[in-house]
Amino acid sequence: MTTGMWWFIGAAWGELLLAAALLRTRSRGSEATAGDEVPPPQALALLRGGRRAAVTVALVALHQRGAVAAGRKHTIRANGGPGRTSDPVQLGVHGALHRAFALRTLALRPEARQAVDALRGELRGAGLLRPAARQWGARALLGCVPLTVVAGAATGLFAPGAPGASAANIAVALAVGVPTVLAAVALLRLPPATRAAGRLLDDLRERHPLPAHRREVTDGRLVQLYVALYGDPALALFLPRFSREGGLLDRPDEERPTGNPYAGP
Repeated sequence: MTTGMWWFIGAAWGELLLAAALLRTRSRGSEATAGDEVPPPQALALLRGGRRAAVTVALVALHQRGAVAAGRKHTIRANGGPGRTSDPVQLGVHGALHRAFALRTLALRPEARQAVDALRGELRGAGLLRPAARQWGARALLGCVPLTVVAGAATGLFAPGAPGASAANIAVALAVGVPTVLAAVALLRLPPATRAAGRLLDDLRERHPLPAHRREVTDGRLVQLYVALYGDPALALFLPRFSREGGLLDRPDEERPTGNPYAGP
């Protein structure tokens, strides 16, 4: 390999290591134990599945009070006032329903988006989500890794010497650079939730396994918790008609499960 190629490959590894350090660095609030106080269902859903999951749980809570209903063509519509609630996400989601919207569109409406973003800020302060600046900085660095590797290979291609030597240089550069690119892709796939959030969700799933039948649960707040922790399986179990007709399920054409898909054999 030429000296220029070594510089590029070294730069790619440097970008990778710096990005990994940004993703591993904790915020100030992360030193607090996540298990001291369980976040509300919307917050748990945000940790598990992002904005759409948080809006889904808010819709479940609103539907339980009769504030929303399924509209036409897999949409959600308002069905009166939001009821007695002070939850910002529920109020934001209900306030966004000026007319019927599909879930994907509703989650991006200004009222709903601002409420979820405020909740996301609280979770960052609690150390359950990575700080936005570090997350975006890490993604920018990881996006540069394959470009740096390609630039190194191009340096070898146009290096002085015989074509065979250039081909050998490229092969070596790719052999050294491909693991870097694969590692960058793996880091890009990391969720924004921290390890503390992962432990919190795992602990709550262990304490609250999804029941086999919906008649086992009569507390509406527990239904919200199950939807926050399990997503579609809980929606299909507890609110099959509303979830299907309102377009809340990722795969609405699936049959409703007869048992608990998270339970063991």
